[in-house]
Amino acid sequence: MGFLSTLLCLLLTVHSVNTLTCYVCGSVTSNDECNKSSMDCQAPFDTCMTTVATLGSVKAIVKHCSSSKICTAGASSASVDSNGNGVQVTCCSGRLCNYSGAATVKLHIWLLALPLLIITLLIKQHI
Repeated sequence: MGFLSTLLCLLLTVHSVNTLTCYVCGSVTSNDECNKSSMDCQAPFDTCMTTVATLGSVKAIVKHCSSSKICTAGASSASVDSNGNGVQVTCCSGRLCNYSGAATVKLHIWLLALPLLIITLLIKQHI
């Protein structure tokens, strides 16, 4: 169990030491244009926030560093109608994780799978 405990502590330490880096842009019309610039987030910003506003064929994308509470609140209040018009907000917390919506989904799957993998390994070691 010593090895797994050390591995878990190392993973937690590495995350807290590394600075979060997010793609940043202000009201551009394409994701490619938005991903040309990035920045290191400063405390208390621990989340990359992406906001996509759509009205017909017009799209505005904004990406920046945020706090997880603000991003989560924005995501829960955002909405898109049946025509695709409205505002969508996504949040993620990995290095350059706000590249696209697909990257965000993959990150969340890994964040869910990693603790399950560690718990499974700990249980198997005790059996």
